[in-house]
Amino acid sequence: MNEEVSGAHHGDSLIDAVADWLMGQALGATGFEDLLRECSLRLNAAGVPLWRSTIAFQTLHPLYQAMSLVWYRDSGLQPVDRFPEGVNSLTEEWRQSPQYYLIANGLPFLRRRLTGREAVVDFPMLEDLKGRGATDHLVYVVHFGGAEYAAPGHDGILGAWTTDRPGGFTDEDIRSLMRIQSRLGVACKIVIREQITRNVLGAYLGPDAGQQVLNGQIKLGDGETIHAVIWFSDLRSSSALADELPADQFLALVNDYFACTAGAVIDCGGEVLRFIGDAVLGIFAIRDGGLDEAAACEMALTAAAEAERRLAALNERRTGGGEAAIDFGIGLHVGDVMYGNIGVPERVEFSVTGPAANEAARIETLTKTTDCRMLVSDHFARQVERPWRSLGRHQLRGVGQPMEVFTLDESKK
Repeated sequence: MNEEVSGAHHGDSLIDAVADWLMGQALGATGFEDLLRECSLRLNAAGVPLWRSTIAFQTLHPLYQAMSLVWYRDSGLQPVDRFPEGVNSLTEEWRQSPQYYLIANGLPFLRRRLTGREAVVDFPMLEDLKGRGATDHLVYVVHFGGAEYAAPGHDGILGAWTTDRPGGFTDEDIRSLMRIQSRLGVACKIVIREQITRNVLGAYLGPDAGQQVLNGQIKLGDGETIHAVIWFSDLRSSSALADELPADQFLALVNDYFACTAGAVIDCGGEVLRFIGDAVLGIFAIRDGGLDEAAACEMALTAAAEAERRLAALNERRTGGGEAAIDFGIGLHVGDVMYGNIGVPERVEFSVTGPAANEAARIETLTKTTDCRMLVSDHFARQVERPWRSLGRHQLRGVGQPMEVFTLDESKK
């Protein structure tokens, strides 16, 4: 390799400092964005002439399957690229990339000089890098399973180092990069595993409940009493639909319904805690320093309106395709609930329990007999100015005293 290329001599001690820093980050709390940015800056400071660096990795997330980061010396870290689930990664652009060639052929690294007599510019991506001034490009893989290389769909990081220095990387640069990238892989592995843990807990429990579990609330009975707006919604005629439709079609319908209701709760600032068959239990928590009752009720009403908007769009698609329209009911209430772990010691679930949660479910049940899509309790109705119409007092099953319920007066909207 070209040892006589001009450039600072970085030596083992400066690279040792970068390696030690990476191990320190692996033991601390950091993000993969900070890892790539700071590692690149420190390598540059140690005399390795980086112009561009990248990492990419697969993740476990309900919305996307992989992420990639790019850092440039002149413009810094670029916005994170996220690749959605279900998008075919084997595009022509990917198949013609040096990264794909490396993985498909089981190689631990692939180097390409882009200028001079030893230049090999055999991938379209390299043509682009060369046109922007790059002179040398090193692609590598760090496999988390400990193997020398990873197959497609690998569990690890895929990265690249690029320089724009005349003559490219020196032998010493390459040795330093090969050493550092394995440490970067270790640090990234820990960060990625922590992110996946949060993703999974957030997907299955909700972000706030997931954080409670990460904070150590995993034992039966762990929890707290909170004040909240409670949302309970249920799919109408679900038993009949389940009997009429093939299993896969009914599952698709239920998920479409959840996108209307649970999706609206999440997008409007609430948290979905449970899917009970085809019912949705959600809350808009009222805590000191956060929402007050009126604000939480407004958010719940915004979510209900959004759920109705989504339902209208869904039913337009369904009826346009010759399928029957669907409907749901929503019950909204305000009260204290126990927010924590229920179940048995070996199998717990983070949810809300208590009379107020039961009352919200009973209010929703009334939507079927009153022919109203949304009903709210008297406590809820007092918190926000709306054209409410009282439906009188009703004896709710399992509730001691009759409760007055309200719906929106459509004639006064």
